[in-house]
Amino acid sequence: MGLGRGALPAGALCLGAALSGTLSFGLLAAAIGSDYWYLVRVEPARDPEPLSSHSGLWRVCEGRNVCIPLIDPFGSESQEVPTSLQHLICMHRAFVVMLPLSLILLVLGWICGVVSSLAQSRQLLLFTGSYLLLGGLLTLSGISVYISYSGAAFAETVRIYNQQDFDHVRISFGWSMALAWLSFSTEVLAGSLLLLAARLLSLQQATRSVAI
Repeated sequence: MGLGRGALPAGALCLGAALSGTLSFGLLAAAIGSDYWYLVRVEPARDPEPLSSHSGLWRVCEGRNVCIPLIDPFGSESQEVPTSLQHLICMHRAFVVMLPLSLILLVLGWICGVVSSLAQSRQLLLFTGSYLLLGGLLTLSGISVYISYSGAAFAETVRIYNQQDFDHVRISFGWSMALAWLSFSTEVLAGSLLLLAARLLSLQQATRSVAI
């Protein structure tokens, strides 16, 4: 069975994958470097800004952008955290490793994608596409751990302090989290396009063989 005249060439799919990979890297880098993953607002308040905060992977910013670094999950100070809160340290370690590692894997995947596209190798395209999908899974895991961490940290704070103190507290995820989700989506798109390109290249090679 031959390919239709309107079939999308493998090169166009590879180009789309390269653009998606570049966009995914930029989105994830911006997400990791920003401090709007988790938002806390106190309502109602006469001057809500000093009571509100926003935080990222590395620090929390309170009031008028007075930022305080979070506890280093790999430092000696993390050993001083009570045993009942050690699970939060473990989750913190997990996402501060997963998300930057996913960023590094994206760079390597982009390089492999360019090489496999230039070589027009079906095997390399399959490998790189699968590699990017696994990288997307790592990004998804990091995001999921952060969501669990945020919920657990807030629950522990409520447990330690008076429940009534949090009646007017509103929590939400910010635009940094949205960027991370978009990065995950575009990374999966890049991997899928490369797998589709590998399939299309295989059909093109089979068509040439039949024609010969």
